[in-house]
Amino acid sequence: MKQSFAFFLFVVTVTGCRTSTSPGLFSKKTPHEVYGKKISDAGLQSTELGRAWFAAASAAVALPVSVNKPYKEAGFFSAEKPGSTGLRFAVTRGEKLQISISRKPASSKIYLDLWEQDTSRAATPKLIASSDTTGLAIQQEIDKTGFYILRVQPELLQDCEYTIEIAAVASLAYPIRAPGKNHTKSFWGVDRDGGSRRHEGIDMFAARLTPVVAAANGRVTRVNMNNLGGKVVWMRPENKNYTLYYAHLDSQLVQDGQQVRTGDTLGLMGNTGNARTTAPHLHFGIYAMGGAIDPFPFVNPSYPVPVDIRSDLRSIGKAARTDGRNIMIFSTPDIKSPSVQLPVNTLVKLDAAADNWYRVTLPGGEKGFIRESGTKNLDPVKSFTLNSGLKLLAAPDSLSPVKQQLEKGTRVQQLALYKNYQFISTSDNTKGWITL
Repeated sequence: MKQSFAFFLFVVTVTGCRTSTSPGLFSKKTPHEVYGKKISDAGLQSTELGRAWFAAASAAVALPVSVNKPYKEAGFFSAEKPGSTGLRFAVTRGEKLQISISRKPASSKIYLDLWEQDTSRAATPKLIASSDTTGLAIQQEIDKTGFYILRVQPELLQDCEYTIEIAAVASLAYPIRAPGKNHTKSFWGVDRDGGSRRHEGIDMFAARLTPVVAAANGRVTRVNMNNLGGKVVWMRPENKNYTLYYAHLDSQLVQDGQQVRTGDTLGLMGNTGNARTTAPHLHFGIYAMGGAIDPFPFVNPSYPVPVDIRSDLRSIGKAARTDGRNIMIFSTPDIKSPSVQLPVNTLVKLDAAADNWYRVTLPGGEKGFIRESGTKNLDPVKSFTLNSGLKLLAAPDSLSPVKQQLEKGTRVQQLALYKNYQFISTSDNTKGWITL
């Protein structure tokens, strides 16, 4: 291979990983923290089981896998080994995240925690929202464009299937009342006045006198006229640090200081101000402390929804091997993302399914995504007799515990490979690793 085997893959090493779960981030402890305290109070934190649960929680935030929003996956957590999943994705200011989860059995409990990641990736992620499966969902308006991490973790000692969806919707209501779905024809940042300035908003076109409405509950802060916007209305949504700007109105139907509710009519669409030579439209803007910001994510009526899962869900949680000589493992479920070619018959654990992909973990802890078509059931590749005695290892590592001493002449079946190790099965169905 031209690239290092671990070129982009996330090797899950939990030693030294720390996450900020201080109850000071919230007025009370999160559901995950409450359960973690129960583990500690029961004296389990010092046991192998308890340490593994806390280590998995830390690793999910410190070393998440990257996905593209909207995203839907079905996964499996085994009672035999504490697990946790971290999913990292980009979100834009103005979007409202909607995260939902279902699980089997219904009695199982899964904790959801949403973290904001610092742009430098150096600082500790900031915990901003939490839930468990009694709450079923997280809905979070995003105030900062960047990357966010969702941690998904079940309680100890339970087999649990889950399906999670991560999507976005507009955080504000649509600011005009008109037939059709999307009326925006001119977007943020395009040239104005021959390139001397940039468009600080979006233009939404509809028939003259179309009602222009409040996109949130709030207060009208100013009703006036100016050369660019003509007849304009400014309003401040409740509990927000920005102001909405409605321009080019034919008429204004509210007054300074008036309280309005979402959907109340503020005015009627026109083409006043510097829009006199254009068709009637609403110039909609948002102004915050730093100036104008792109309003489209706040009101976009056409956010995509997650695609259905097409991979075989019966394989989730099982081991498989790569099927073919040109199988790539990708950093995200996208063929354009960084990738590494895997050797034929490489062992993979199928952690979850998304679209026609599997999210997988390799024996060394590397994580990524493989197309469903690139995997095969873990049937025997070949049978052979050992020419010498060998140690059957629990993992593909010379320092791994020895499960069994295999004698010369032992008949074994090769199931898969990883680096310079073979994953085999003996006649009594004991599975483990031997060196090639």
